[in-house]
Amino acid sequence: MIHNKFFIAILTIALVGGLVSFLTSCEQLGSLPSGTIKEKIEVSPNFDRNRSEFVNRRPDVVRNMGEGHGFWSDPLRRIQHNFFFNDNETKPLSILPEDKQPIPQDFRNSNQTIKFSWLGHSSILLSIGNKIMLIDPIFSSSASPFSGLVKRYQPPVIALEDIPEIDFILISHDHYDHLDMATIKHFRTKDVKYIVPLGVSPHLLRWGVDPNKIIEFDWWDAQKIGGLTFICTPAQHFSGRLGPLKNNKSLWASWVVKSPSNNFYFSGDSGYDTHYKKIGEKYGPFDLVFMDSGQYNIRWKAVHNMPDEVIRGFQDLRGKNLIPIHWAMFTLSLHNWYDPIVESTKLADKFGLSIMTPRIGQFVEMGAPNIFEKWWIRLIGGVSAQNR
Repeated sequence: MIHNKFFIAILTIALVGGLVSFLTSCEQLGSLPSGTIKEKIEVSPNFDRNRSEFVNRRPDVVRNMGEGHGFWSDPLRRIQHNFFFNDNETKPLSILPEDKQPIPQDFRNSNQTIKFSWLGHSSILLSIGNKIMLIDPIFSSSASPFSGLVKRYQPPVIALEDIPEIDFILISHDHYDHLDMATIKHFRTKDVKYIVPLGVSPHLLRWGVDPNKIIEFDWWDAQKIGGLTFICTPAQHFSGRLGPLKNNKSLWASWVVKSPSNNFYFSGDSGYDTHYKKIGEKYGPFDLVFMDSGQYNIRWKAVHNMPDEVIRGFQDLRGKNLIPIHWAMFTLSLHNWYDPIVESTKLADKFGLSIMTPRIGQFVEMGAPNIFEKWWIRLIGGVSAQNR
C-alpha cells in the first residue's frame, strides 16, 4: 500500500511537472509582459494593480457571468446542452461554399472606398485608403495550442503565400482564434506594422517580430499611421493564452480605422455594454461594422453578443452596413453553426438594416453592386433550424 501511494505521488509530481514544463516552454503560448512593457501596463487606467490584471468597465462582469445559469439551476438541461452531449449541428455537414477567385489586381486601389474579403470566423483581408491589412488572421489548422483541438472546418480560402503585400496586421486580443503564431511568423520578415492592444507585444517578440514593427495601444489611444487613423476602442471580454492560469495580462480591444474618405469598426470579441454607444457617438457613423455575432451562449453573454445585442450594438454604433463575424470556421459554442447568420439576418430584416452576407473569400467593394445570397440555407441539415 505504501509503495502504491509513493508511486501515485511520484506519478502526480511527474504529470504536474510535465504540464508546467509544457506551459512554460510551448512557443504557442507566447510570453507574459515584463520589464518596460509591464511598467507601461501597470499605469494604464484599464489595469487593476490590486488584481494585477486588465479589467472591463464593470470589473466583475466576466467573473460573475453565468449566474443563474449554472449546472445545478437546471441539471438535466445542462447535461443535454454541453460540448459532449449536444444535439445541435455545431459543425457543418459539408464544405462551406467559397469564392476562390484570384485577388483583384486593383485591390489596393481604395482611395474612395473600402474593399474586403471575409476569410471565415473573424479573419478579414481589407483595403482602405490604398493600404492593405489583415485583421485577426488565422491560417493554422486549429485555434488551440493542441493541434487536435478546435479544428477549422476547412482549409483557408486563400493560401498565406498568395496574400498580396500588406501594410498592417491588426489584432483585437491574444486568444488563439484571433492571434495565430504561424501567421505572425510568416509575416515577421516582411515590411508590415503590427497594430495591437497593450500587452500583446510580448507574444510577437517571442515569435521573432522586430519590436520596431509593433505599435501598442491602450483604449482610446489614436494614432495616424501611413495615412490611416487607428483608434483602439473598448470591448467587453478577457484575454490569455494559458487558460485560467494567467488571464488578462494583455488588453482586449475593438478598433476604429479611418481613411480621409471612409471608416470601419471591428468589434473583436465583445459582450454588449455601453461602449458601443460611446464609440458610435464619438466616431460614428461607420461605413462598415464587423460585429461579433457567433459563439454566444446565455452562460457567457458577458463576452459575446447575443443575437439581439448584435443589432442593438450595431444601432448604437450608428453603423450603415453590418457584417456578422466570429462564425463559420471554428466551433466554440453550443449553438448550430448557422444560428448566428440566421438570427442576424432575421433581425436585420425586421429592423430594416443593411446587412452584408458574403461567402467565404468573396471580394466585396463598398458601394459596388455586390451580390449577397443566403448561401447557408441549403447547407442546413441533420437538425432543423428554428425560424429558418
